[in-house]
Parts: sequence; C-alpha cells; structure tokens
Amino acid sequence: MGPEWVAILALIALFVAGTALPINMGALAYVAAWLVGMYSLGLDEKEILAGVSGDLILTLIGVTYLFAVARDNGTVDVIVNSAVRAVGGRVALIPWVMFAVTAVLTAIGAASPAACAIIGPIALGFAGRYGINPLMMGMFVVHGAQGGGFSPISIYGTITNSVMEEAGLPTGEMTVFLASLVINLVMAGILFVLFGRGLLRRRVTTDPAADAEVAVPAGTAPAGTAPARIAATGTATTGTATTGAGPDGERTADDPPDDGAGGSTRRRTVGTGGTGASAETDDAEHTGSRRDHVLTLVAFALVAIVALAFDKNIGFVAITAAVVLAMLSPTRHRDAVRQIAWPTVLLVAGVSTYATVLNEAGSPEFVGKWAAGLGAVVIGALVLCYVGGVVSAFASSTALLPVIIPIGVPLVVEGGIDAALFVAALAISSTIVDVSPFSTNGALILANRPDAVPEARFYRQILTYSVIVVLVGPLLVWAALVLPA
Repeated sequence: MGPEWVAILALIALFVAGTALPINMGALAYVAAWLVGMYSLGLDEKEILAGVSGDLILTLIGVTYLFAVARDNGTVDVIVNSAVRAVGGRVALIPWVMFAVTAVLTAIGAASPAACAIIGPIALGFAGRYGINPLMMGMFVVHGAQGGGFSPISIYGTITNSVMEEAGLPTGEMTVFLASLVINLVMAGILFVLFGRGLLRRRVTTDPAADAEVAVPAGTAPAGTAPARIAATGTATTGTATTGAGPDGERTADDPPDDGAGGSTRRRTVGTGGTGASAETDDAEHTGSRRDHVLTLVAFALVAIVALAFDKNIGFVAITAAVVLAMLSPTRHRDAVRQIAWPTVLLVAGVSTYATVLNEAGSPEFVGKWAAGLGAVVIGALVLCYVGGVVSAFASSTALLPVIIPIGVPLVVEGGIDAALFVAALAISSTIVDVSPFSTNGALILANRPDAVPEARFYRQILTYSVIVVLVGPLLVWAALVLPA
C-alpha cells in the first residue's frame, strides 16, 4: 500500500475516532501525523512539526485574548448596543450586516481569516446578547468572507486568476467572483430560513428610560450603555434577549441556556416586580469605564488598519493591542488570558500538522490525477470538486488553490467544459468548506462562541454543518456551474 493510501485511511480513522470519542481531535491528529510521517513517509520529527501553522495559532491566541479583554471591560456591550441602534433595532438585519461587512473587507483585499477574526467575535457577541442562533451568525461571517473573497483585487481572486493565466486558461475574473458571491448568499439564505425566521418579528431598542425601572446596583452597568428592550409578539423585556424566556419574558441566571441559540448569558438578571422585564448586569470587577471603552475601540480600529492596510500579521497586531490594554488595567484583566481558546488551539495545531503530512504523502494529487483520468469529463470535474472540498476542510484554502486548479487543466483541454465556470466550481468547492472547525475561519468562530453556549455543543454544531457542506456543497456547485456548461 502506497503512502498516499496510508495517509487517506489514517485521515478517515482520525475523523471517526475524533467524532465518536470525547477526545480533542487535535491530539489525535498529532498522533496520526507522527505515526504516518515517521513510519510511512520516513519523515523526522522536525519535518513533521514544520507543518504547524504558527500564523494560525498566533491569530487564534491574539484575537481571542484581545476580545477577552474587551468583554471584561464592557466594550463588546457598547459595540453591540451601538450597532443595534444603527439598524433601527431590527434583529433580523444584524446577521446580514455582518455578512455584508465581512464580504466588503475580503473584496477589497483583506485575508479571509483576518476579516473573520475582526468581525466574528463582534457578530457572536450579538448572538449571545440578542438570542440569535450562534451557529447561523458565525456561518454568516464565514460565508460573507468567502462571498467577497474572489473579487479581482482580493487574495483568493488574485491567486485564482494568476494560476489560470499560468496554466494557459482564459481568465474569468468577474465570473468566479459573482459565482462565489451568489452561492455564499444562497447558503446564508438557507441558514436564515432554518434558524432566523423568528427574528423577523423582533425589534430591539435601547431605552434610557428603562434604567429608572430596573434596580441595578450603582457602578455595575457599563458606562455608555442602557438595557436593551426586545419587542416580540407584544412582549417587552429589558436586558438580554432570549428565545427561551418564560411567559412573562423573564429569565434568571439559574435557567439553562437555550439549545444552540445562545440565548442566555452568565450575567445576573434583576427582576422588576412582575412587569415582565429583566435587566442584565455585569459584576463590578468586569465593568470598565468610558476611558476603557474608548481605548479598546481605538485598539480595534488600529488592529484593523495595521492588519488590513499595512498587510501585517493580525495575530501579532491583536496580541500587541491586548497586551497594551492589559498593562493599562492589569488587575481587571489578570484573568483574560484564561479565556483564550486553548482547546481550539490544540485542535487546529494538530489538524494542520496532519494536513502537511497528507500533502507530503501526495494524497490530493493522487486522487486528482485519478479523477482527471476518468473517461467522463464531467464526472472527473465532480471528483476534483470533492477533492478540493475535503482537503480544504482540513488545510489552507490559499495553499490548495494553486495546486487543485492545474490538476484540472486536462479536463478543460479535453473540451466540453467552460474554463471559467469550471475553475469557479473548483475554487468555490475549495473555500465554501472553510466553515469547518479545522479551518482558520471555522476555528475562529468556534474560539469566540457566546459564553452561554458550551464549547463541546458548539463544536458539534459547527462540525455537523461543515460535514453537510463538504458532502453536499461540491455537488451543488458542480451541478450549478459545470453541468450547464
């Protein structure tokens, strides 16, 4: 048995074991990478460990640390309230705003992980506070990043178009871009129909007068914020919006979290004597001043400017900003480092290491060449779409695109397939699966889940969705773009 088959079978075993057993898949992936790398490929430990994505690990640590500081000092609450006012309190518009903003960032040249790192934590803050399904919100961010990711001036778009030129294929810059945008919009629309229809009837207002109704101990409400009032089917509440509130609209801290909706939080709620209203309050030690909010917002802006405009590593920039903020208030933020998503760091580090071993074994090229050699051109195209989708779910889409597109050149040469649409199908199949918790974007969403949603449950939700996308996505993309051509 060749090393390419050993690596493929080990990947299947890794996935089955990680799904069936309560063991971090990153740890399993390290074991698989070591065994396959040493005893099938003859690699030494240094060569195996060279596959660890230091850039990705630092991004996860830096971004989650920065937003842990922002949660501690109440800045996330300020951002949430301000954005809700900006959309007129229409809760249903919030996910679409997150999709649009992320798409614009990637369309103008931001790296997809950088855009998700900036918008993802804010979007999931909305989800946790206003009872929006966190899976839907997180996936809206990822699909938005991928939707704008193939514009002619974007990173994905530049890579795809340059590879097509080098392979002698006719370029179709706008075809690839618009195809990706439409397909990701469709995916977001499906998610909204499944998880967001109930938001259409809900409105949120920030009513300063509500402060007088609620007995909030002095010094516990974040400066510059007011309790949010949710209006849905005639019931008004103040504080965190929940989808699982009782008949009187009130939820207490002892209530269990909603199943997947992120509707409850770890904050205390204070009743108002049977009026059907409740207010969320933060512990005083986790509430910052207006000065803290301003400094943190400035830090966010600087992170975005330095990372996007000057093309600096967002992990370095984010962790620098977090350290500076922590130094300004060391006592308040002494526990922020504990909120870094360490299990997710292990997960991504292990899987990225195994992905390198998989590539060293030549498994993607092996399957791709086999697909190109099939008698039916359209069937070969379908197989290549699946190769791109499966591999990219575990590895870097940016690294895969220059590999998967040239493999498909023989299919275009044989005729019968439009080059631009075929490349669009390959590119979209290789990036739409970035919702996977093993990819950079999916891992960022997992790392910034709402506090009320257990990590294991959120991981299973993202994993289930990503499996569906991997199994069905390439088929639908192929049917939409390749078959008609």
